[in-house]
Amino acid sequence: MSSLPMVSSRLDDASTTTSSALNRRRRNTKTNLKKKTNKTTTITRCQTSQTASFTPKGAKISGVGKALPKKFITNDDLAKLVETNDEWIRTRTGIGKRHVISGDETLTSLAAEASLGALKMANVNPEDIDLIIVATSSPDDLFGSACLLQSAIGAKGALAYDLTAACSGFVVGLVNGMHFIRGGGYKNVLVVGADVLSRYVDWRDRGTCILFGDGCGAVVLTATEEVSECSLLGFDMHSDGSQNHHLTAKVCGAKVGKVWESDSEAGERTAYENIGMNGQDVFKFAVRAVPMTIKESLKNANMQPEEIDHLVLHQANQRIIDAAAQRLGLGDDKVVSNIAEYGNTSAASVPLALCEAVESGKVKRGDVVAMAGFGAGLTWASCLLKW
Repeated sequence: MSSLPMVSSRLDDASTTTSSALNRRRRNTKTNLKKKTNKTTTITRCQTSQTASFTPKGAKISGVGKALPKKFITNDDLAKLVETNDEWIRTRTGIGKRHVISGDETLTSLAAEASLGALKMANVNPEDIDLIIVATSSPDDLFGSACLLQSAIGAKGALAYDLTAACSGFVVGLVNGMHFIRGGGYKNVLVVGADVLSRYVDWRDRGTCILFGDGCGAVVLTATEEVSECSLLGFDMHSDGSQNHHLTAKVCGAKVGKVWESDSEAGERTAYENIGMNGQDVFKFAVRAVPMTIKESLKNANMQPEEIDHLVLHQANQRIIDAAAQRLGLGDDKVVSNIAEYGNTSAASVPLALCEAVESGKVKRGDVVAMAGFGAGLTWASCLLKW
């Protein structure tokens, strides 16, 4: 029994030693974690080989540009191809003519012209562009046109990629570009909306050939020093793949669903079908979706429809534009429309309309611009910008 106090004393000594060691380890661990944490939040290496401080920035549109093919097709021209006339087309769509590429014109050549115009207005050199986003459904190459554009304009230091969201593409790309800048990692971003859907139009189909034209619009986004100076007030974006069948241009050819089953099929080219559309269903979807998405953007910005100065919508059909404006309670004086001149240019329609409104002096500093796109996917998106 006399040995028990000694055992207790030894246990106490061991406990004290162990406790001291644990405390030292905890202190060392905290110190190391603090050092690692400070190093991580201060500087991070991005895969684009740029150093990002992740200091939040604001973003604004500092330049706009546009490009259109030289050739155009009037409603009277189409009357020679299909059973239609100028009055029938204008009454149902508001379209008078549409531009189409010809000769050596390509999506990339149009995008380069529009981009250089936007860069000139923004007073930004191509080599100072950090990122290029090309919204398109009709690139010159299956793997995209963004890198071709990067080369064409000499933006050697820019990451370039394509974004496919059909007629919503430019608005989605614009919001993406804004967020790249807002995150603090980029200073100058080029966002392009371009399509040459005349390549995929069946000019014997009256339901689609009267609608589509080619074109391109571009904007340059630049960083602002203060987050409070950011032009993006609110946005809203959606997709519904279950309704994809309403507007398609599906892959076709001998290799669909198989590699090849005979020597004669081994060299067959894979292609895409002409555009197919359920016009009435797409119309109903657009009339419902456009006011809804703009109202969501307004809600996110804590704003009301009457605060909108300019409504710039995807130019698919004048009746859709008019219906959306009416449901938002906006008068004709606030609606930007150029569908009569260009038809439906898909991802190019919103930046084309925006560019013309800016160049004409209609859009002024401090104005609130509401933009919305909708189309294949199905997709729909909107955003609010303070100019």
